[in-house]
Amino acid sequence: MSLHPRRLLATVAALAVLATQAAAFETRARAAFVLDQTTGTVLLAKRADEALPPASMSKLMTLYLAFEAIRDGRLSMDEKLPVSQHAMSYGGSTMFLDTTDRVKVSDLLRGIIVLSGNDACAVIAEALSPSGTEAGFAQLMTQRAAQLGMTSSKFRNASGWPAAGHVMSMRDLVLLGDRLIEDFPKHYGMFSERQFLFDGRAPGNTQNRNPLLGLGIGADGLKTGHTQEAGFGLVGSATNGKRRVIFAITGLNSAQARAEESEAIVNWAFRQFAQKTVVSKDTAIASAEVWLGAEKSVELVTREDISLLVPTLGAAPLNAEVVYTGPIEAPIQQGQKLADLIISPEGLPETKVPLVAKNDVAAGGFLDRMLVVSKVLIDRAREEDSAPQEATQ
Repeated sequence: MSLHPRRLLATVAALAVLATQAAAFETRARAAFVLDQTTGTVLLAKRADEALPPASMSKLMTLYLAFEAIRDGRLSMDEKLPVSQHAMSYGGSTMFLDTTDRVKVSDLLRGIIVLSGNDACAVIAEALSPSGTEAGFAQLMTQRAAQLGMTSSKFRNASGWPAAGHVMSMRDLVLLGDRLIEDFPKHYGMFSERQFLFDGRAPGNTQNRNPLLGLGIGADGLKTGHTQEAGFGLVGSATNGKRRVIFAITGLNSAQARAEESEAIVNWAFRQFAQKTVVSKDTAIASAEVWLGAEKSVELVTREDISLLVPTLGAAPLNAEVVYTGPIEAPIQQGQKLADLIISPEGLPETKVPLVAKNDVAAGGFLDRMLVVSKVLIDRAREEDSAPQEATQ
């Protein structure tokens, strides 16, 4: 017997879901990445892996390291940190800290999230830096980002202050946003706070710059960014029912354009796609050929219901392909992984789902096995007889 790859076409939701390619979102952003976090589906990728200046969006990495330190007991929310001359020297968005201050970590975190305080970032950085310097903390940021799988991120400071070589990709920013949401749910609520007054010394800087908060579209994070070189950007997240979308955009030419583009992306992601069950558990998708078994075939099923994100409009069958190497030799146990179901919605990434045996298939009895072997030998002899023979002299 020889084993061969087998490919069987199947119509999913045995499958009865209909789908078509959703209208592409034509973003004005220089680069963008949109992820349906619930299903892991990439909805939009435009120059998503290009390393670009992230401006204040890179503050999310400083926050991630701060949250890790709090979780690990190396920093506490009530701890008060000193403000260095270096931290006080920052311009741009600040908490207006000075060297006479000792500021609670909880206030510094809100100062970074809500007020985008460059000085607050430097205070946190110097407290957690192996060398006690912001530059040392930036090296730590780069190392930790690589460990998290952020392949296009390099940091020169803790705040996103313009510096040569300080870059991130939109994909990296979405990955980081995802990790913040998943790893630190206890702290994530701070990202939806719309105002932080601190001690009243900066009345002109009390409002969260995230334009999506308060619009009633489920937005609850994450961070804006703006420099002359980077343009206007946003790492955003929003929920609708059981779904969450995370996105990053950059390179818009105004705060208004950033607000309009961000809201449009959220609305597009939730209105043009829906999560649907396309395969029900224990529903036979296909049958695989069995070798030397009490049965000639075994039905293939999924271990659980399979939900996918599909476009909401259209009427094209959602097709799929079953791939396995066979025939599969008996005995076979119920639940044994035998094949893969590859589903490829048009315009979306393919999804690979393991298929398992629906039931046991025992090895065939002696007579069954002899009949199968005999048939193989007879077929092989016929193939040899029908093959062209070389002429003999």
